[in-house]
Amino acid sequence: MNDITLSVTDWIDSSFETDVAGGLATFNAAQLGPSGQRDLAVSVYRGDDFVGGLAGFTAWDWLFVKWLWIRKDTRRAGLGARVLDAAEAEAIKRGCRAAWLDTLNPSARDLYLRHGYAVFGELADFHAGQMRYFM
Repeated sequence: MNDITLSVTDWIDSSFETDVAGGLATFNAAQLGPSGQRDLAVSVYRGDDFVGGLAGFTAWDWLFVKWLWIRKDTRRAGLGARVLDAAEAEAIKRGCRAAWLDTLNPSARDLYLRHGYAVFGELADFHAGQMRYFM
């Protein structure tokens, strides 16, 4: 395999991402069947002002929460719980049976615990003494 070249860059070209994602999707579909992956977003506004939301996706009957963020001045008002409820309700409509996520934030971890999530893994000292929780 002397004709192989490796290239390392600090950016991800859209065609590169498409090629890698497509190759992985083909491999995974052969192992698990089609994923049925669909993006899922929940936006939160106060009037016309964006104050937070959730981004994730559903695939193989699972909800994956990629990001959940609520602006600091609107926290502690139950918005995180409402956003999570809305995402979970949509995931159930899509046929999902479970969810998974990870977080660095102990307060977010507590929100997820109150919602029935359980920690199934931790990375101690993920960065700067912070723990990373997989739920």
